[in-house]
Amino acid sequence: MSDITLYELPGCPFCAKVRTKLDELELDYDVIEVPRSHEDRTEVERVSGQTGVPVITDESQGVEGMDESGDIVEYLEETYA
Repeated sequence: MSDITLYELPGCPFCAKVRTKLDELELDYDVIEVPRSHEDRTEVERVSGQTGVPVITDESQGVEGMDESGDIVEYLEETYA
């Protein structure tokens, strides 16, 4: 199990943007696919307080429930590039 976890929905372009950056930086990460229905996204809501994706957690850096793909990509670049 890696320190970074990505909560995503397959086919989501914002999630793909984050996944591309994770891969580009050659980071190990786990993926949790969230259900299509926002009502069923209890795990990501518990982590981030909302049901939208993408969301990441990064245990090694104390990041819990960061959302917004642009913010996530910026964080990854600043922290791991």
